[in-house]
Amino acid sequence: MRVVHEPPGGDARTLAVDVETADSWRSKTLGLMFRPSVPDGYALVFPFDRVGRRAIHTVGVRVPIDVVWTAEGEVVRAETLPAWRGAGVARADRVVEFPAGAADGVVAGDRLRVVEEG
Repeated sequence: MRVVHEPPGGDARTLAVDVETADSWRSKTLGLMFRPSVPDGYALVFPFDRVGRRAIHTVGVRVPIDVVWTAEGEVVRAETLPAWRGAGVARADRVVEFPAGAADGVVAGDRLRVVEEG
């Protein structure tokens, strides 16, 4: 899998090629907590069945991270959260976490796709 950023009228670019899906209650609860680092080219995708209020915090996350919230593939919010004390919320059906700086230039109104390889 890979995560692709598609700005309106711009060139698509791959943000991550090492993509993990948080598809269980446990993996959604833990997210990136307690990991010593987040490698370049990595993304953790949180899929949800419908658009709803999705809160993210960095308590227990040792490094700053970029977080992108999407609704039906459209970015509704993108933000860098600091380690240990960051928080953000938006209405979304998918949340994607990256190492800090990986989502630079991603803004509301852009599209973000998770592409299955093969």
